[in-house]
Amino acid sequence: MNLAEKIQSDLVEAMRAKDELRLSVLRGIKSAIKLKEVEKIRTLDESETIQILQTLVKQRKESIEQFTKGNRPELAAKETKELGIIESYLPRGATEAEMDAAISKAIAETAANSMKQMGAVVKAAKSALQGKTVDGKILSDRVREHLSKLG
Repeated sequence: MNLAEKIQSDLVEAMRAKDELRLSVLRGIKSAIKLKEVEKIRTLDESETIQILQTLVKQRKESIEQFTKGNRPELAAKETKELGIIESYLPRGATEAEMDAAISKAIAETAANSMKQMGAVVKAAKSALQGKTVDGKILSDRVREHLSKLG
């Protein structure tokens, strides 16, 4: 069962259980996937579906931050619950050791020796971590850290 099928079956389950929050989040996920499929005029593969979920996670995190700054704890709490539901569909995140190994490998592959090659290193590290959830900002910060030690 691929990710889109799992989301669909969980959506039906949430309807039966009358779990309003979960149902709402799953409908949002499903509509985001459908929108992208219509845009690309084909069904999405697993990695594209994961990318959509990562985008939704990023949006929730930004909303939580804004609601917390705006002194709206009830809205931040709702977004936090939604975030948990969305994250449950993502593959497990890369550990720090896995990230560091991928970055070291990427630096060796690209023969990077300065910050100018940061983009190439980040791209190579992301491809090495394919299939795992990786926060792009954290990855680029770690790449910057590794490259600054070289230069």
